Amino acid sequence: MSSANVNLNIRMDRELKNNLDVLCSELGLTVSAAINIFAKAMVRHGGIPFDVRIDMPNEELLQAMKNVEEGKNLSRRFHSVKELMEDLNA
Repeated sequence: MSSANVNLNIRMDRELKNNLDVLCSELGLTVSAAINIFAKAMVRHGGIPFDVRIDMPNEELLQAMKNVEEGKNLSRRFHSVKELMEDLNA
């Protein structure tokens, strides 16, 4: 395998690029180094090295969200952490 470097041009939203620049700088990396780290991880992993999916809420969460919207099955309100802890420990 050749060790010659090549250029890679990608398109990216300007705000994302700016945020990436800041983050990489804080990590002591260049964007180029970060992209190389990601590429090497993909090759080692044989794909994207993290889940790429849409998290769908389960039935329990959907019901809880519905309850909140309808104001049903809600616990009582607490006016302090002490009050909450007393109720939890009761």
